[in-house]
Amino acid sequence: MFEDKTLVCKDCGEEFVFTAREQEFYESKGFVNEPQRCKPCRDKRKNAARGPREMHEAVCAACGGVARVPFAPREDRPVYCSECFAKMKETEAPAEVEAE
Repeated sequence: MFEDKTLVCKDCGEEFVFTAREQEFYESKGFVNEPQRCKPCRDKRKNAARGPREMHEAVCAACGGVARVPFAPREDRPVYCSECFAKMKETEAPAEVEAE
């Protein structure tokens, strides 16, 4: 039903392929317009709109060191530095799977 189409990016003017699989995905989501930008230009626009992340400093609940996090820490929740957070993830036991 769908066939690959070659489109021209409206930002850089380069040709890119709108694959049959992408067209099928667009239709399943109810999108009616074809993409107007190639993947690199879409990514560039997405990253430009996002802007730099605001980082906040907090005291790590495990080691007492400085933790820089991309959210405003709350007093009622512990905050961990990158190293302590990674150690916690390594030592977490996998969830038990119930047998049916």
